[in-house]
Amino acid sequence: MANIRQPIVAAIGGLLIVSALSSPALAADDAANAEGKLLFVQTCQVCHQADAIGKPGFAPSLTNKEFLSISSDAFIEATIRDGRPGTGMPPFGFLGEAKLQAITAYLRSFAELPDRSAAIDRQPDAHGDPRLGEQWFHYICSTCHGIKGDGYAAGGTGTAIGKPGFLGKVSDGFIRTTIKEGRSNTRMLGFQGAAGLANLTNEEIDDIIVYLRSLPGS
Repeated sequence: MANIRQPIVAAIGGLLIVSALSSPALAADDAANAEGKLLFVQTCQVCHQADAIGKPGFAPSLTNKEFLSISSDAFIEATIRDGRPGTGMPPFGFLGEAKLQAITAYLRSFAELPDRSAAIDRQPDAHGDPRLGEQWFHYICSTCHGIKGDGYAAGGTGTAIGKPGFLGKVSDGFIRTTIKEGRSNTRMLGFQGAAGLANLTNEEIDDIIVYLRSLPGS
């Protein structure tokens, strides 16, 4: 009996130690999420809606599962800090780093998929023909994102993907993955594979990326 009780006591003791060690971390996460939610409601919700679900033609969803899966914390924080010049997204750098991190933590709390951002950002840079990319962009992307990638400003339902505020912060892997996979529960559907709106090849997708990078000011 003594031999049986000893492992049980040790196991219980180990659980108590783990619990004691993890509780402060969990409490800190909860506090950050609570602060982030309050800051989001005060500064972001007016455009991005409750729970950051977004509004087509007005502001994108920031809690979309695919978006969170491919977006690094650094990308989200930098976007909030600097805004998107030439769009309706103003800069919020005045909040300071800690509050930007709190908002990001709150958004991250909605994540449903693994964080793939590091691997996606390590993908190779795109190489292709911008002339072919322009044709593809006009055929399949401009309807939502505007002829020059101006997004909502051009009356489209898609975001401004041709602006420096976006292109200067995202990797080619981010754009590539978004085109391939799309975003569920949005108008951005995937463009590769049998279920895609158009079964673009890897080369054609890279042509589009190279074209976007060639836009004036990008």
